[in-house]
Amino acid sequence: MTRTLTVRVAAIYLALRAVSGLLLLLATRDQTVMPDWTGPHVDFIDMTVLWDGSWYREVAEHGYPRHLPVDAAGHVAQNAWAFYPLFPLLARVLMSLTSLGFPAVGSTLALVCGLGAALVMARLLSERLGERVALATVVVWAAYPAAVSLQLAYTESMAMLVLCGLLWAVLRQAWGATAVLALLLGLTRPIAAPVLVVVAVALFLRWRDRSSRPVSRGEYAAGAAALLACALSAVLWPLIAWSVTGSSSAYTRTMAAWRAGADIVPLKPWLWMSEWVFRGFDGASVYGPVGLAAVVMTLIVLTCGPWATRLGPELRTWCLAYPAYLALVLDPLTSIFRYAIPLFPLLAVVLGGAWVDRAARWLWLRASVLVVLGIVGQVAWIWKLLIFVPPSDYPP
Repeated sequence: MTRTLTVRVAAIYLALRAVSGLLLLLATRDQTVMPDWTGPHVDFIDMTVLWDGSWYREVAEHGYPRHLPVDAAGHVAQNAWAFYPLFPLLARVLMSLTSLGFPAVGSTLALVCGLGAALVMARLLSERLGERVALATVVVWAAYPAAVSLQLAYTESMAMLVLCGLLWAVLRQAWGATAVLALLLGLTRPIAAPVLVVVAVALFLRWRDRSSRPVSRGEYAAGAAALLACALSAVLWPLIAWSVTGSSSAYTRTMAAWRAGADIVPLKPWLWMSEWVFRGFDGASVYGPVGLAAVVMTLIVLTCGPWATRLGPELRTWCLAYPAYLALVLDPLTSIFRYAIPLFPLLAVVLGGAWVDRAARWLWLRASVLVVLGIVGQVAWIWKLLIFVPPSDYPP
C-alpha cells in the first residue's frame, strides 16, 4: 500500500468520524439525563458510554462478577460476562496510566482502533482489488450508518482491527500470525467460529496447491496451529467464564438473559422477526419468510457471482460464514445493523470493484451516493437507536 493511499484513508476516515462526532454532539440536546449513564447534564462524552458502553465501563472499573446474578424467577440476570474483556481491560490499563475516566479513554481507544482497522482494511483490499477500489470501499464502510459505534466505547473498532489483521494474515498465508490474532479475537468479540471456517478453506486451498508449491513440515505445523487456535478462540471466553464462576454454562446462560424468553433458539427468531416486519399486512406469515428468503438469496448472489471474483475464496467464505453464524446465534433485533459492520468485503461488490475482467464503472459516483446515504443513516441510527427514551427503548 502506497503512502498516498495511507494518508488518504486516514484523512477521510477521520473526517467521517468528525461528521459522526458532530451528530453525537447535536444528539446531546435530545438525550434524557440517565443517572447510571450520564452526569447531571448530558455532555458529548456521555453519548459514548450509552447502552453497551456502560457495561464495558462496569468491567473496566469493577471487573467481572465471581457469582452469576439471578432475578426473582431464578434465571441468570443480565451481567458483564456477556461482554468480552480485551477492550475494557486495555481501557483499564490506559485509565491507570493517564488518570482519565473510562468515557474519555474508551472513546479514544475506539477511535484509534477504528483508524487502525481502516488502514489494515485498505492494505488487505488493495492487494486483491487495487488501491482505487480499496479506498472507495473503506470510505463507504466508514460512512455506514452503524459506523458511529466505531468511536463509542464499544468493542466494534477493536474487533475490526483484529479481524482485518487476521484476514490479511490468512490471505498472505502467515499461519503463525493467524493463530495469534485468532486468540486475540476470541477475547474481543464472539465471531471466531466463522473465522475457523475461513481458515479451514484457506488451508485446504494451500494443500490443494501443494504440487506446484510444496508444503513444508513447518508450514503444516503452523497451519494446524492456526486451525487449533481458531477452534480454541471460539470457546475461550466461555471457558474463562466457567473457570471464574464455577458454572459451565455461565456464558450461555448470561447470553440467554438478553434473548426473548431467556433462551437461545437458532434460526427461528429470524422467521418470527420476518413475520413481525409485515405484521400490518394480511398474509404476514407468507410475506415474512419470502422476504427473508430474498435477503438470503441476495447475499448468496452478491457473494458467489462473477462480480465478486476478485475478493478471492477466503473473503467470499467470510461473507457467507459470518451471516450463517449470526443466523444461528443471534436474535435479529436492532443491533443487527452494528453486527453487519464486519461484512465490509461486500461493499466492494456493490461498488462494482470485484470483477476480474473489468474496471469499476462510476466508482466514485457510486461511492458518493453511498456515503450520503450512510450519513443520513447515521442520523437515523443515533436518534432512533442510540438515544435512550425512558422507560425502555430499542438498543443500537
